Amino acid sequence: MAYNPIINISSVISYVEAHLNEKLDLETVANEVHYSKYHLHRMFTDTVGMTLHDYIRRRQLTEAAKLLVFSQQSILEIALAAGYESQQAFTSVFKAMYKQTPLEYREHEEFYPLQLEFKLNRNPSPPDTMVQAITYGKPEDIPAWMEFVSLVIDGFPCLDRAEHLKRLKIYIEQKQALIMRDNHIIIGAAAFSCENGSIDFLGVHPQYRRRGIAKAFLDYIMNNIFISREITITTFRKGDQADTGQRKTYESLGFAESELLREFGYPVQRLILRPAQEGISNE
Repeated sequence: MAYNPIINISSVISYVEAHLNEKLDLETVANEVHYSKYHLHRMFTDTVGMTLHDYIRRRQLTEAAKLLVFSQQSILEIALAAGYESQQAFTSVFKAMYKQTPLEYREHEEFYPLQLEFKLNRNPSPPDTMVQAITYGKPEDIPAWMEFVSLVIDGFPCLDRAEHLKRLKIYIEQKQALIMRDNHIIIGAAAFSCENGSIDFLGVHPQYRRRGIAKAFLDYIMNNIFISREITITTFRKGDQADTGQRKTYESLGFAESELLREFGYPVQRLILRPAQEGISNE
């Protein structure tokens, strides 16, 4: 395999996707793609900001959740297909990530993904040449926006795509949806409520999460929309194992803890950024 991190990681992701119903770990995948497990770990993490271990676990749990809702397989069968050696071990990890036991999740009959397949931009602009232009979303951007949502689903527990699409159309109509692109690919998107002073959606393409894009959106919103106003955003509670780094990003931007909430039955926390706060740091 010739050395090209993005193409190589795309191949790794394709391999994982083709073997989700098997026992997968770093060593198994490394042997398959002919890298040392240490090099593969570093390359995967550097490219998408998530370890291969976490990606595999989240993808397999997502497939397990789908089977719990849409199949008649036993929980033990699903646990084994997800790579766990016992139903007890599967239940422990599933509950930590989904906040319900597999049985409770099955009884609720509402599937949502922890993680969907990463589809990488194979020709990203170098960091020092990319223009971070932010524009308002338009109706013709909706299909690309919804594809983008699949890439950033890890940051939004219980996100309902149909409901998000419905609200997105309103955000765009009211000029409350923002987009950043790298050429034709959406790499960041934000939706906000002028009435509530809230950022209701802020996603960054996994390949670009170390390029200060979340800060660029926040700066734009602070300087052009919510001037001298408090800004709120909702994210994972502290210590939530399902959080892939969103809370840390918001805290690094100056957001502070506010009230604990439940959204769509999921435990979350509202964070707040007050206008007097300065010195927002880079991601």
